[in-house]
Amino acid sequence: MTTIPPTEPTWLTVIRLLRWDKPTGRLILMIPALWGLCLAAKGNPPLPLLGVVILGTLATSAAGCVVNDLWDRDIDPQVERTKNRPLAARSLSIATGIGVLIVSLICAAILAAYLNPLTFWLCVAAIPVILLYPGAKRVFPVPQLVLSIAWGFAVLISWSMVTASIDTPTWYLWGATIFWTLGFDTIYAMSDRDDDRRIGVQSSALFFGNYVAEAVGIFFILTVGLLGYLSKIMALGSIFGLTLSLAAGFWLWQYLRLKQPKIPASFYPQMFRENVWIGFGLLLGMVLGIRH
Repeated sequence: MTTIPPTEPTWLTVIRLLRWDKPTGRLILMIPALWGLCLAAKGNPPLPLLGVVILGTLATSAAGCVVNDLWDRDIDPQVERTKNRPLAARSLSIATGIGVLIVSLICAAILAAYLNPLTFWLCVAAIPVILLYPGAKRVFPVPQLVLSIAWGFAVLISWSMVTASIDTPTWYLWGATIFWTLGFDTIYAMSDRDDDRRIGVQSSALFFGNYVAEAVGIFFILTVGLLGYLSKIMALGSIFGLTLSLAAGFWLWQYLRLKQPKIPASFYPQMFRENVWIGFGLLLGMVLGIRH
């Protein structure tokens, strides 16, 4: 088993445990939270709430990464992509991992205490999903659905921050987030199919088998449909329509690449990263559209 050199400073190893050296995963969680915040606030989110969303995303994603690595500390060494993670490589102790997890949850709790009662309890409701998601792949054939539900809480929490309620448009944005997450995380899981099959853990990439590209395509179609209907009921106009059309075009391009007979392993994380830019493009369209 390859290990990280022991000369690495502990603080840097903790940074890698939290994945703060890989911002893509943090940004892709932040995006639906920003969608919800900006739409609920009609394109002018209060700066304090914007700060809570950004810091809350960092805290909850940190907790999620640590929980994941604690669950998988004996599995990750068997997977090429994850074998050098700090807990897998034994660069950090379990006690240190648990300590970092507790600090992350405390930070999230402090931020949640600033919010209205509905939002606070939505934050509380999200905790079991975050803590149990890493175990889902041991018992559930589509664990990416559990992750998608966790991502969906970002919309409910951020929207209710502004309105202290869950409105009808919130659920369309929530549904779009669920299907978008299913799409991009199934793509991400495709890079681990051989290792997952050998180890005996489950993923949507394995569940859909030869039809995984079609499944991803359907997820993205549903995302476009829900965002399109959301645009109609919130009168986001042609500006958002243009950005949604561009997003649909990028997702079609991703589907076509997934249909190629031989795909380099680097394609999957690349397409995952592309979804960050797609998400921010949609955010820009939402802000400009609702202000127009």
